[in-house]
Parts: sequence; structure tokens; C-alpha cells
Amino acid sequence: MPISPSSMINQYKFEDEPELRDLFITVDDPESHITAIETFITYRVVTKTSRGEFDSSEYEVRRRYQDFLWLKNKLEAAHPTLIIPELSSHKKQGPGLLSRMGQTVRAVASSVRGGVKNRPETFTEMNDYMETFSQKINVLDKIAHRIYKEEREYFNEMKEYGPIHTLWSASEEDIADSLKGVASCIDKCCKATEKRMAGLSENLLPILHEYVLYSEILMGVLKRRDQIQGELDSKVDALANKKPEKDLFSEEIGKLEDKVECANNALKADWDRWKQNMQCDMRSTFTNVAENNLRYYEECLATWESFLASQTVDLHVEEDSEDKP
Repeated sequence: MPISPSSMINQYKFEDEPELRDLFITVDDPESHITAIETFITYRVVTKTSRGEFDSSEYEVRRRYQDFLWLKNKLEAAHPTLIIPELSSHKKQGPGLLSRMGQTVRAVASSVRGGVKNRPETFTEMNDYMETFSQKINVLDKIAHRIYKEEREYFNEMKEYGPIHTLWSASEEDIADSLKGVASCIDKCCKATEKRMAGLSENLLPILHEYVLYSEILMGVLKRRDQIQGELDSKVDALANKKPEKDLFSEEIGKLEDKVECANNALKADWDRWKQNMQCDMRSTFTNVAENNLRYYEECLATWESFLASQTVDLHVEEDSEDKP
């Protein structure tokens, strides 16, 4: 499944927990490969560690998109309540694609360490939060695409608008300079609009799409957690009705309780990390959009103010020349 180099972040480096600092993994250096059968991209994965369970302190391999997809599927099967990012080969990903995968791998190790068993109310709150989040992020995604579509239509019309003034100036000698000045201003604003659209397509749209996918992923994760909890509850109910088989059911229930506790711990730890990343991404993205909009309007305003100032000077020169005998 071929993907373009731009569909994945060029480099991501993740480190283990701050207090450990003994595991460093870098994913970078996308490289295109063209054969008679297919075209694909590989990424360099470098691992450096001081942990004793590794045979070497440094490893370097190259991996294809399918390898990341394989890792995602394996993680989902082994850790059904971890928040694992969606991989898309045909849509541009937000900057968090490889970083999310790296953090998920780290969360696997963290979840095994155990912790305080979570109450069911915690996951009810998570579910309510995700329902609201899903509605909001989908609305934002639709609005952002509509804004981009309208901006492109405006840009296409403005590209035709400037040359009209240039052609017009050829037949209006008295105002030719003014018409050419208007055409120049429109051209500059057109270029500013193009940069603004690039900012939307490269920053805002990919991030919103990434979190639309995350909302679907998280609803699935919460559903899988409920299924694990439901399996335990059904065994507990069965134990109450089948006392002669108490020993057999008790052993199964013990294993299921451990499974539920691990699932809850993994989800809770990953949830906190995901929310922190989401809030950081949203803050950074909308701040970036606001700054781009500000630069755009300032640039267009300066362009037209400069034009008006030049017209005022020309007008005064003409008036002075008319006053002279």
C-alpha cells in the first residue's frame, strides 16, 4: 500500500518515562522505493537502550507502512483498551501519527506495572466525554472543510479578477496607472490567500481529521472495556447460580478480575496521556490558525493602504500642477 512521504511525519523521537531515561526510539528518514511491481516508502527505526533484557545497546532497521499496521493490529489484540492511533495510507496525517504509536508502545509497558483499580464511574465519565467530544470534533471538521472550500472558490475568482484590471488599463490611459495598481494589489492578496489556504490544508485539516478518527477509536476502546467487564459480571452471576462448580468458577473469575484490572489500568493511563496530547494539539493548532489569519489580514491591509497612499500623493501632484498658471 504505497504512501507519500508527506503522509507521515519526517521524524519522531520518543523517550521512556522521565525518571528512567533508558529507552530512546527514533523514527525518521522516509525513503522511496520503486520496483517493477510496486512503489513504497520505508522509515528508519533506531533504538538505543541501556536495559539488560536487550542483546545490544543500539538497533537500526527500516520498516514499511505495513509493518506499522501489523504493530497496530498486534497491540489492539494484546491490549484492547490502549488508545492506538488509526493509520491511513491515503489521507495526510497530523503531526502525531508516529508519536502516538510510540507513546502507545510505552503505555504497554506502563500498564503492566499495575496500579489502583478504577471504579466503573470513571469509564462512564469517559464515555460521556467522548460522546460530546465526537459531536464537537465532527462539527469542527465539517466547518473547516467548508471554510477551505469557500476560500478556494474565492481564490480562484480573485485570480481572474486581477488580469481584468490590467486589460482594462490598456484602454483607459488617464487611469491606467491606478488600474495597474489595483491589479498588483489583487495579485499580492491572491498570493497571501494561497499561503493562508496552505496553512489550513497542512495544519488545521489534518489535525481535525486525526481527532475525528480518534473519537471513533476511543468509542471502540471503551466498548471493548465494557465487554471485558461484562464477561466478568456474567461469570460472577453464574457462580451465584452454580455453587457445586464454585472452585472452577472461582479460578476463572480470578483470571477475569486480573484481566479487567489490567484493562482498566491501561485505559486510565492512556486516557490521561491522550487528553493531554489532544489539548496541546488543539491549542497549538488553533493558535497557529489565528496567527496565520492575523498575518494574512495585516498583509492585505498593508497592501491596500500602500496603494491608497500612492494614489493620494498622485492626486496632490495633479492638483498642484493644475493650480500653476
